[in-house]
Amino acid sequence: MQNKINSVRARMKDNNVDLVALGPGTHMNWLLGFNPYPDERPCMLLLGQEKEAFLMPSVNAEGVRERTKIPMHCWNDDIGPDQALKDALSYIDSSNAKHIAIDEAMRSHFALILLESLSNPTYEFTASTLGALRMRKDHDEYINLKENALIDDRAMQAGFSAIGEGVSEIEIGEAINSHFISEGAKPQFCIVGSGPNGAFPHHHTGDRKVQQGDAVLIDIGGRKGTFPSDMTRMSVLGEPPEGYLKIHAIVERAVQAALSAARPGVMAKDVDAAARNVITEAGYGEFFVHRTGHGLGIDIHEPPYITATSEVVLDEGMVFSIEPGIYLQGRFGVRLEEIVILRADGPEILSELSRNLNIIQ
Repeated sequence: MQNKINSVRARMKDNNVDLVALGPGTHMNWLLGFNPYPDERPCMLLLGQEKEAFLMPSVNAEGVRERTKIPMHCWNDDIGPDQALKDALSYIDSSNAKHIAIDEAMRSHFALILLESLSNPTYEFTASTLGALRMRKDHDEYINLKENALIDDRAMQAGFSAIGEGVSEIEIGEAINSHFISEGAKPQFCIVGSGPNGAFPHHHTGDRKVQQGDAVLIDIGGRKGTFPSDMTRMSVLGEPPEGYLKIHAIVERAVQAALSAARPGVMAKDVDAAARNVITEAGYGEFFVHRTGHGLGIDIHEPPYITATSEVVLDEGMVFSIEPGIYLQGRFGVRLEEIVILRADGPEILSELSRNLNIIQ
């Protein structure tokens, strides 16, 4: 924990940030390994340039004291948080903070009471401090991500095995989630889109039953330990629909183009362009309706985002998805997704499951 706090302070110094304020959530969890119960009562971890302290609702104090020795400035419902916040800011010598970094996922009223306690500070979100650190995974984090990717591979295969004529999307999803649970992972999400439902990128798995000739899109993730998995693969029951194999091949080329473009020092938007150009040149640009990828860490979607406008410079240790797709309404959708960790010589794919079409006869 202290090493991470020191790393945040180094980033604060480099970016002229006087104070970092975090609410209960994944930033705090990354930094401390836990977070207090997140409810409507203002609760913040305040990091000054030399000291740190909690603004803590008294109802949560006992449980937090079991986890950390960070000083707490407690308040109760009778008197409210204002004085405790002033005391916490004074303790960490941040009462006169001029430029602060605010947890972008913090409740807005937490942020407002902090801003009102200071003398008109300028502020930013955490991209230059915690955000920059979270994007780069260390070896232990990689080990957990790899473990989850391999569990995801086996859960996907359980989903393939469940596909059959007359089997519903929900039943396929249940087989996938049961596999996650069997390996000690918590299911995080499960998209099963059969036939025309696959053309909706974030389809809600439903009652539709698989029919002969259906393409089935499966996008799943589970979490064992700190980090989750995320992967999309395609399956077909029987003979692929007309034109399907052509579309699958285009999407596969787009994945390969993005993998080739992803190198340390390259902007995220250039990786997006590499995938998008393949699909556009094949005549299907209007059917690629989302970004090429997103970062993966404690949050399933976190920086860096691989979008057409992102100027984030990719670096070693960053973990993100590459997931181009083509969606033909009323027919089918094709998305192929890998999670990669960026190495000095390019991306390492965490999954070991082939992207080849799974055909069920």
